[in-house]
Amino acid sequence: MKNNILINFKRALILSALIFSFATLADAQSAPRVGIAGLTHNHIYGILNEYANGRVNIVGIAEPSKALQEKYRKQFHLPDSLFFTDLKTMVAKRKPAIVLGYNAVAYHVDIVEVCAPLHIAVMVEKPLAATLSQAKRMEALANQYHIKVLTNYETTWYPSVVAAYDIINKDSIGAIRKMVVHDGHQGPREIGCSEEFLSWLTDPVLNGAGALNDFGCYGADLMTWLMHGKRPVAVTAVARHYKPNIYPKVEDDATILVEYPGATGQIEASWNWPFSIKDMEVFGETGYLHALDGNNLTMRMRENIKSVKKVEPLQSPYNNPIPYFTAVLQKKITGDDDRSSLKYNVIVMEILDAAKRSIKEGRRITL
Repeated sequence: MKNNILINFKRALILSALIFSFATLADAQSAPRVGIAGLTHNHIYGILNEYANGRVNIVGIAEPSKALQEKYRKQFHLPDSLFFTDLKTMVAKRKPAIVLGYNAVAYHVDIVEVCAPLHIAVMVEKPLAATLSQAKRMEALANQYHIKVLTNYETTWYPSVVAAYDIINKDSIGAIRKMVVHDGHQGPREIGCSEEFLSWLTDPVLNGAGALNDFGCYGADLMTWLMHGKRPVAVTAVARHYKPNIYPKVEDDATILVEYPGATGQIEASWNWPFSIKDMEVFGETGYLHALDGNNLTMRMRENIKSVKKVEPLQSPYNNPIPYFTAVLQKKITGDDDRSSLKYNVIVMEILDAAKRSIKEGRRITL
């Protein structure tokens, strides 16, 4: 009797596992067809882990380096049939609905050049482009061919940041007067980024700058979102080069002052923090919010009442780039006025471009 119960229990477990596996496989296969452009960005691990767990339907990977192809093929047990040496061939043969960019920032525009005429959407890792002129070209192509061009930021999926945004929009702290955003870490080499990543991340042409582009984009994106897409009136910036022996070509620290009518933003971007940090402070007329990290938010009012706000987990499709771009492709959400949108990210590039000009010319840049 006990043996029969045990056998039936094991059979039930096996059947449940098979049902779950088939359901996961079916979900992945019914999901949008995803193409990958480049393997030089270390964020590639995130999407390949999602693929390994059956949560994204990758149909092709374009990467010119055979060594990188082999590295990731072995690590994630990928079939040879996924790999191509150039993007044009991959999209022609595999026909993805969206291409995700994991290559040098300066090559993001090349992805859009290939995909836009074929009406294939694009999502790149932050920032949108290396230069403002590249961003404008991407915008022109997106408008001409009516495609979505999205930008992925880690902070987009932070519940604490969304909770702060909701509190501000309920007028719980009054009008925004000051925003301060810190982003960075000890340095890309110091934290162990791969050599293929470092080769372009620390290059002024391929990345557009150093820490200024790499981490300054976060603050510019969050501020553009908090200000509901308003362009700033002026930008002033200062760059520092604390570690020229490690990063000889680019700055490793930047402070950017962003002026809005009635409010000021301060972006602190650095490869010189003693620890990794991504936080956001917002000072209103009557209160203050501090998103300390992805999940923790504190609030302090004029009456000196302090509180720790309960942060609710984000719901799909706003909790992860995969359900987000899926919802955009399926036209369940527009993706037109948010942190990933092309509209907001062109403004981000205007801020970063003005910051670079301010550093070069030693003056306040009016927009």
